[in-house]
Amino acid sequence: MESPTKSESVCRDPRVVGEDDVDDDPPLLSFHALAALKEFLAEQTQPSTEPHLENGVSEDSEVALVAEDWRLSQFWYDRHTAETVADEVLTLCQKFDSPRVACIACPTLYTYLKKIGPNVSAQLLEYDKRFSQHGSEFTFYDYNEPEELPMELKHNFQIVVADPPYLSKECLEKVAHTISFLAQHSESYLLLLTGEVQAERAAELMGFHPCGFRPHHSSKLGNEFRLFTNYNPGTRLGGWEQ
Repeated sequence: MESPTKSESVCRDPRVVGEDDVDDDPPLLSFHALAALKEFLAEQTQPSTEPHLENGVSEDSEVALVAEDWRLSQFWYDRHTAETVADEVLTLCQKFDSPRVACIACPTLYTYLKKIGPNVSAQLLEYDKRFSQHGSEFTFYDYNEPEELPMELKHNFQIVVADPPYLSKECLEKVAHTISFLAQHSESYLLLLTGEVQAERAAELMGFHPCGFRPHHSSKLGNEFRLFTNYNPGTRLGGWEQ
């Protein structure tokens, strides 16, 4: 996801000016500089044309997230990916009277999910405590301790979406333990977003199958990513690949 826009600022010349360097005459602007200054001042008095933001969400369906932290292996989904997966989750929610959704290490999905379906009950499990801004719907999660979670979360979710932070066998295995901890029963709907290199392991661990839909990130990554499910989505998500 996109990093917050940094506001530009005008800085003074950092050089130290001594008394001998002081000019009593006021500095004169060139014709072009004066015109640019007038244009800048005029823009400041115009009403803003930026999309309206409410709780970090703009009217054109874009959402604002904190900046990616490469040290935490954070790579936000692009808008199309986030909306596609969020729509699938909301479709699955219709199968239950009181659905609960767990989002493991996928804050982009959580944010879009809450935008499209603000009333959906969703829990974000994430290592980055910047997302504690989501209050009671945030749970600190370290994949190295896959089941060190509040007991009220155990077997309490009909839909679980996971995006392991690293493309390693160890990481996927530990996240699989977390999925099992959270899923309500064997018929829970599970979605996994990870590298294509994990396809065989994902199938062995939890019976995941790759879908035709290919997730993408706002940052261009070298690894090919896939979306896996433990259920047949039919014609959605491009269907299961044969």
